[in-house]
Amino acid sequence: MEKIPVEIPDSNYNVLLGDGLLDELGQHMQRCSLSGRAAIISDETVAGLYGECAVNSLTEAGFEPTLVTFPAGEEYKNLDTVRQLYHALLDARLDRGSAVVALGGGVVGDTAGFVAATFLRGVPLVQVPTTLLAMVDASVGGKVGVDLPQGKNLVGAFKQPALIVADVTTLETLPERQFRAGLAEVIKAGVIGDPTLFDHLAREGRDPLVWVIRRAIELKRDVVQEDPFESGRRAVLNLGHTFGHAIEVLNEYRLPHGFAVGVGMIIAARVAGELGMADPGLETRIADTLKQYDLPIRHNEASPGRIWNAMGTDKKRKAGVRRYVLPRAIGDVVVTSDVRRDVVLRALKETYEPQGTDPARSES
Repeated sequence: MEKIPVEIPDSNYNVLLGDGLLDELGQHMQRCSLSGRAAIISDETVAGLYGECAVNSLTEAGFEPTLVTFPAGEEYKNLDTVRQLYHALLDARLDRGSAVVALGGGVVGDTAGFVAATFLRGVPLVQVPTTLLAMVDASVGGKVGVDLPQGKNLVGAFKQPALIVADVTTLETLPERQFRAGLAEVIKAGVIGDPTLFDHLAREGRDPLVWVIRRAIELKRDVVQEDPFESGRRAVLNLGHTFGHAIEVLNEYRLPHGFAVGVGMIIAARVAGELGMADPGLETRIADTLKQYDLPIRHNEASPGRIWNAMGTDKKRKAGVRRYVLPRAIGDVVVTSDVRRDVVLRALKETYEPQGTDPARSES
């Protein structure tokens, strides 16, 4: 087991990373001074795989766990689901000291985390990510929330967990498409600030997996520690997201989040190249690495104009101004608002392939 400390004012916690940690979940929670009743919130798919194990682990450690589920899918990451979970927690008689355990991927972590942040004005949260994307990104850093019809994560809060337990054996049941989506976020971490990680993925592959996951977690940890409430540097973590979120919304979330972020990185690199900010060949380097893992580098479900309009509801705007995270080199990104509309539209057009034009990249 590897322990990765996260030190944030008034909210230090550890990320535990290794094999077989789900069996020891209750013991690890005890060491964080948690006890009593607990609600394990999961989606129906993950609960069928790991819910019993989590319940047994907590029971053996002296907890009184209740397993609460909701349907799997981004479309259920909304306020209706939150309302239903509130009622379930009340039925389970949780109090201010009772923990919420988020067992699942990013949708579960975001939704259960928002519930933990707001139920009884806040109860302890334990993140147990079961997807690669959730391990390296969604569970770390304390941002939780749900979607509105107008866009992703428009209702949310900052809620630091008491503990993160990342059991890599849960990735054995993860569909390959979802695993690849998680790799896009790992590649993103390399582009943002870890050239060693990026070069390893480009040249050596995704193994050793625990090392790859740890490097990505540590990159996010370092940025979050510097800017826990996204008032400055933390915005760099949104590389690919301004474009990617708009593409997700217009695709009605049929496209995995990591796929959309990968495409968003290519668009951002193209914008940076046109502005003369990026190293020569940067877009090609990122695209080649994404393609190495069968990740899309083009979007084909929405026209550039529709994407531009959808970007207008992105929560990363500041004072009504759109902000862009642009890569200048591997390990070096910048946040700027100084990008003309015509430059963005041109990059969107140049990365747009209508459906059916390229079967090899039909998932984009």
